[in-house]
Amino acid sequence: MRLPWQAPRDFVGSRHATISVRMLAPVDYKMVAVEEDADAVAAIVRYQVEAAAEASIAKRGHFALAIPGGSVMKMLAESGAPAWASKCTIAYVNHKAVPMDDAKLATHAKATALFLDKWAGVDVIVMDGSSDAKAEAQRYESKLRALPESVLPRNAKGLPIFDMMLIGVGDDGHVGSLYPGREEVSDASGRWVLPVEMKVPGSITLSLPVMASAERVVVAACGVSDKSPKGKSEAMRKAIEDQSQTASSFPAVGLRTRAFWVLDAAAGSSLGFDYVDCFAFGGSSQYANVFWDDSGKNEKGVTLVK
Repeated sequence: MRLPWQAPRDFVGSRHATISVRMLAPVDYKMVAVEEDADAVAAIVRYQVEAAAEASIAKRGHFALAIPGGSVMKMLAESGAPAWASKCTIAYVNHKAVPMDDAKLATHAKATALFLDKWAGVDVIVMDGSSDAKAEAQRYESKLRALPESVLPRNAKGLPIFDMMLIGVGDDGHVGSLYPGREEVSDASGRWVLPVEMKVPGSITLSLPVMASAERVVVAACGVSDKSPKGKSEAMRKAIEDQSQTASSFPAVGLRTRAFWVLDAAAGSSLGFDYVDCFAFGGSSQYANVFWDDSGKNEKGVTLVK
């Protein structure tokens, strides 16, 4: 596996993100990495978390981390208890409005069972556990706003600056609980946390401007199944390079200019020719993704690794 990616300086330091419904240019290929499999993706994600924690704690003595549920959350369970846990505050990117000990539906209960109970001293911002998504969103935002800026800095627009924002993407492009075509995606009220009541139970989610205002944003996508042998390939193509998509039609697009995207081979298999240099390995996925000539080189002069 290659040396894990490190964010360029302008990526690490860019704090003034804007979200709109206009079409955005495709993601710069330097901000995309395609790894061989889910294990390699998880290793990159954990490396990025470690790097962000080290930098943030050196800078101000604390690390503010926002995590989603699902496979991205599970990646954190594989690294053991970090030495910096007692200097870390964790918030959830999104969470269902259910009791926090609901082992089936609560991301917090799942995270606790997987790794949080081993992270001695970590401060986790939790919901109150009611079914009232609107009230839960208001209370969760109040808890975040109550954190001092030494723990959770703010930018010039008054939005929180998480040191690391981990994001997963659904097949329909949803990030957190921001779904296509819904008003929450384009919310410009300045609220940090929004209620989403499109399902039962409802949920809360960080707003898209809050996600984009993080010091580092890492989007991870991996995993295949019999039903989806190419994993999230089409979702990643739309999120990363489809210029017909907007944040409203495919919410992950709203993070195009802010995120580093790390995918497994399946998720990256539908990316266009411009992303050939993003592959960290040789093999069938590269053959399928680019046009090689008989010499083993592509139009950019890149030699296929065999």
